[in-house]
Amino acid sequence: MAEEEKNEMIEETPVVETPDIPEAPVSSNVKQMGDGEPHWYVVHTYSGYENKVKTDIEKTIENRRLQNQMFDVMVPMQDVTEIRNGVRKVVQKKLFPGYVLVHMIKNDVTWYVVRNTRGVTGFVGPGSEPVPLTDEEMRKLGVKTGETEIDIEIGDSIQVTSGAWEGTIGKVKAINQTKQAVTIEIDIFGRSTDVEISLDDIAKL
Repeated sequence: MAEEEKNEMIEETPVVETPDIPEAPVSSNVKQMGDGEPHWYVVHTYSGYENKVKTDIEKTIENRRLQNQMFDVMVPMQDVTEIRNGVRKVVQKKLFPGYVLVHMIKNDVTWYVVRNTRGVTGFVGPGSEPVPLTDEEMRKLGVKTGETEIDIEIGDSIQVTSGAWEGTIGKVKAINQTKQAVTIEIDIFGRSTDVEISLDDIAKL
């Protein structure tokens, strides 16, 4: 192959964009910043960025396998009745524009991920120090905080008893008490993929 043709191929090679979030601290050297328990924290965002922040944090949780440290991201919504041109319509609007709730264990990794997500301006708290919401505050938002006792732990083998993955057997990689679901790894077309299954649809082997 001529040298000019090689150069042309190199020039046409697509450029891979770098992630928006810098690499977080190594998980093996995680430094706890709280009591080691999961809590809900309030994150302040630029106006209009709430849903994008939620989506980006969820993608980072999946890509970096942080399901055992970060459990849920929520943009509180409320039903509002609007009457336009004589037509009554119920629409959903953000309960707290400019804010996102994150359910996580506070440490240097989770703090770093949230704080460096594009659109986030900081945590709500004194000096931007994350302060967890109380159970009472979460109940006012309509979020259930009580955990359900289950006899399944990370590493247990389970079988899916209903739904799209009925009959599938896998090992539990993560448990999400908020969503009442577990994450298992299954093989799809020769590729390992994480799938979230409801607690109601599994049985321990």
